[in-house]
Amino acid sequence: MARGQRKTLEEKIAAKLELIEALTTRMESEKRELEELYQEKRRKELEAVSDIIEEAGLEPEEVAEVLQQYIEQREQAAS
Repeated sequence: MARGQRKTLEEKIAAKLELIEALTTRMESEKRELEELYQEKRRKELEAVSDIIEEAGLEPEEVAEVLQQYIEQREQAAS
């Protein structure tokens, strides 16, 4: 059985470099998609909080003040 021509070392190196570059490009693309998903998740969470604030008839400043008080109380309790 005859075998095909073997690749030279230089060809193998070039092929590996090409593969690494393709994988790097893919990884960067996946990272961008992941960041977009995180941003979408955050937007939805903020919309849910905004809806609750609106339904309660509160002003954002009131909510911020209550949250700040809660954080301070929690920090004191942890100390």
